Amino acid sequence: MALGDFDLRDLPASFYADPFLTYAALREEDPVRLMPDGSYLLSRYSDCMAVYRDTETFSSDKHAEFLPKYGESPLYEHHTTSLVFNDPPLHTRVRKTIMGALSTRALAALERQVETLVEQLLDNMAAKQSAGQSVDFVADFASAIPIEVIGNLLGVPHGDRGPLRDWSLAILGALEPQLTDEEMRRGNAAVEDFLAYLRTLIADRQANPGDPEQDLLTRLLQGEESGAQLSEQELLHNCIFILNAGHETTTNIIASAVVLFFEHNKARQALIHDPALIDCAIEECLRYESPNQLGNRITTKTANIGGKIIEAGSRITLCIGAANRDPSAFENPDTFDIARKPNRHLAFASGAHQCAGMHVARMEARLAVIGLLKRFPAYRLTAPPERAHRARFRGFERLVGQL
Repeated sequence: MALGDFDLRDLPASFYADPFLTYAALREEDPVRLMPDGSYLLSRYSDCMAVYRDTETFSSDKHAEFLPKYGESPLYEHHTTSLVFNDPPLHTRVRKTIMGALSTRALAALERQVETLVEQLLDNMAAKQSAGQSVDFVADFASAIPIEVIGNLLGVPHGDRGPLRDWSLAILGALEPQLTDEEMRRGNAAVEDFLAYLRTLIADRQANPGDPEQDLLTRLLQGEESGAQLSEQELLHNCIFILNAGHETTTNIIASAVVLFFEHNKARQALIHDPALIDCAIEECLRYESPNQLGNRITTKTANIGGKIIEAGSRITLCIGAANRDPSAFENPDTFDIARKPNRHLAFASGAHQCAGMHVARMEARLAVIGLLKRFPAYRLTAPPERAHRARFRGFERLVGQL
């Protein structure tokens, strides 16, 4: 495929359906590509890994990069305060607190909750189908699981969870390379509405603390024994980040797995007959259809990436989706192989910024897929999958099917 004037800010519809031909061309022809906006796009596994490992040269701080994009707006305040777009010491303080709350004890309790939730959702889907209604594996299943899990972690009352998915989609949608005025408006409104809700939730939790070993919001409020504490702004925006990151990534993992096991019947039958393959299978889903396709860094000094000299202050986009299909890192990378080992994919990034909630996401995906195949081993899609037109977050908007 000829790359031509390839630009993440102006992508053809065909790219969203299948970006992997473009990714292959990038790796082969221009693996450290200077983009029209002056940034660099990395598509090789080795180059992305080198950036992840060198946090001094490649910063995650986005103040300089996001100001021209968002201006002094709620979106700017949010994305420059959240964990993922910051360097130490803020990144270290927030990550330590979150990881402390996701202890083995907390994860064991979460796993029991997710098993029950998956069964309830499958019951609800079966009831819908029996009533003659169509089943949507995104709305009825994939997106419902992480909303409930993160809602439980933060102690959001069930009656308050209705707007969470729409807020998350609007805020994360504003991270796409190119935005319309309407997408910007929706994103800013979602941040404002989310902040207003969180202030009420936090006031209630301050008056009625939960168990800090299982209630993430209580733990964030109390801080660490070392005395590390988040400011009000840091607390608010990282609560939004926890919901957004935990929701979008897991929704996309589960939805992609539903499609992959529908399209690859041999893999589906292998997993049904040997459920012990589930851990490897989820890792392959993560590699093959990485839910997060793009990451970003900025150089703090002159750097050599793949033999190309990059000046200080340069913006770097790491193409995770391309790295996860790099034949130099994965044998037969375009083959969906649920027994693949080793599988050192970059779906959760790597190094200091490796996803803090990756164990929770893996657990949710594992229980969702096993639960679906156990109850409905012959499920099928009855309409073409509706792909979300997003370059950064790869997933589906709608998956109509039958159980």
